[in-house]
Amino acid sequence: MRSDPIARCGSFVRALGVAAVALLLTLTIAHAERRVALVLGNSQYQHAARLANPVRDAQAMAERLKNLDFEVVSGFDLTKSQTQATIAQFAKQVRGADVALFFYAGHGLQVSGKNYLLPVDAALEDETSLDFEAVSVDFVLRQMSRETSIRLVFLDACRDNPLAQVLAKTAGISGASSGLAEMPIENGGAGTLVAFAASPDQLAYDGSGEHSPFTAALLQHIGESNVSITEAMNRVTGDVFKATAGKQRPWINVSLTTEVVLHKVDLNAPLIVGEASPLPAEDGSGARNTGVAAPGQSDDQLALDVLRQKIPKLASDAPILFDHPIDFGDPAIDGKSIAQLIKSMPLFSPVEGLDKSVWEGKHCDGCHEWDEARLCEQAKNFAANDVSVLRLQHPLGTRFKVALAKWAQGGCK
Repeated sequence: MRSDPIARCGSFVRALGVAAVALLLTLTIAHAERRVALVLGNSQYQHAARLANPVRDAQAMAERLKNLDFEVVSGFDLTKSQTQATIAQFAKQVRGADVALFFYAGHGLQVSGKNYLLPVDAALEDETSLDFEAVSVDFVLRQMSRETSIRLVFLDACRDNPLAQVLAKTAGISGASSGLAEMPIENGGAGTLVAFAASPDQLAYDGSGEHSPFTAALLQHIGESNVSITEAMNRVTGDVFKATAGKQRPWINVSLTTEVVLHKVDLNAPLIVGEASPLPAEDGSGARNTGVAAPGQSDDQLALDVLRQKIPKLASDAPILFDHPIDFGDPAIDGKSIAQLIKSMPLFSPVEGLDKSVWEGKHCDGCHEWDEARLCEQAKNFAANDVSVLRLQHPLGTRFKVALAKWAQGGCK
């Protein structure tokens, strides 16, 4: 249809480097829920016009979903037998999942109100071809509905399909159409959302860009921070309608009984952004750090000691007070107090992946609802676990977190 606690890490510190260990410190318990997705994309059709974008669309969607903590079962340019095998793998893997998702890009058609997806070897020479060469969307939905809570379906499969015309002529099936039909949603779990790239019985554009209009919009909005899937699809609909000058309008059928947010961000969490800094070539004495444990030193202790060497020092040993200027040793913030800095504006996203509209032009204390007491609680975390200041780069610099830790150690005065 068309026109992205250090867990026994000491033993591999020498192989991966401290940057990897520092990254481990940023890990928290991911989503408690289990997410499984099936992603299929077909472009290289053997008996119909080849499509430019579906495989690219599906590959990009697979990567996007992996970044959203989905276990992804994927297949590209599959024959009917390969498609069945991939669906079978998905059916086993998805059982018991909290979120089951299906994305398809490629040729599709409807016959008498039933929707079918077409593998690359489909020819559809007669009426029986549907059973042996096509894949019923209902069949896929049954596989993803077993013991699952939330089901999300995205069908970018309404492209102009010559095989539908062939089937209509040779088999005399007047109900064969390239557009897909609206689908009833079964009850169960927390509900289902089905999104079509175009309205029922209408065609969608393959697009002239890298992705179809529908998938391009879906890639942009499906994982936006703190945006529900229903709101994301409203944005997708608006983008597609605008991109196609009103010629294509996605169609959403939804019966969710709970809000589904695929990318939740705690706006009150510590500011974290960027990547861990690389391993310094030398330690404080000027000797190159070899990453080799001293006699009697455990691998885990080695990992912690090497990380501690990365913690920057403040330029002054003077006590840290909330509203007194601080000599950080960083020209960008030297001479300013904690009270001043938390009312400054971040230079980039204060939380990784956060929408620009949420943070741009706003003060740090506004985004985080900071006051002196709440900031003290965060600072105590830095003080209790000194290497935690090496979590992803802070918009005000790592020395700001070092100062917060020292402020907490002094009683947050």
